[in-house]
Amino acid sequence: MFPERLRALRRGQKITLRELCDVLNANLGPDERPNTPSQIGNWERGIRTPNYIEVRKLAEFFDVSLDYLTGRAERDDHDLAKLFFSSKDLSFNHTTLISEDRYEIFQLIDGYLKGRQNRSETETFYGTQEELNLKF
Repeated sequence: MFPERLRALRRGQKITLRELCDVLNANLGPDERPNTPSQIGNWERGIRTPNYIEVRKLAEFFDVSLDYLTGRAERDDHDLAKLFFSSKDLSFNHTTLISEDRYEIFQLIDGYLKGRQNRSETETFYGTQEELNLKF
């Protein structure tokens, strides 16, 4: 499962083996050896297996969990509430969200979800709206 997920993540980001290699080698620790493109290709083909440090670097770079990358989880779920209050930079349509934006968006989503819970099951959101007349 790991080789397929690694290959899919790399190709999904449209980066070459060399580019991924450069990212992984950017901050080498004192006892770490640099990676090579052929080494990463061997990981993708399942010929070799990376060590824990390399897998952790890959998960951080692709912003996925170790469980997802190694096949222990089918999906890589993110809790938006945790993202809004994390220290990670968030952007929307290439605009960085400042802390006030993040809080207001969190409040909007939270309000929507609470309102959705309060609506009866037979009443749909769109059923209570006026129909838009596009005939001029």
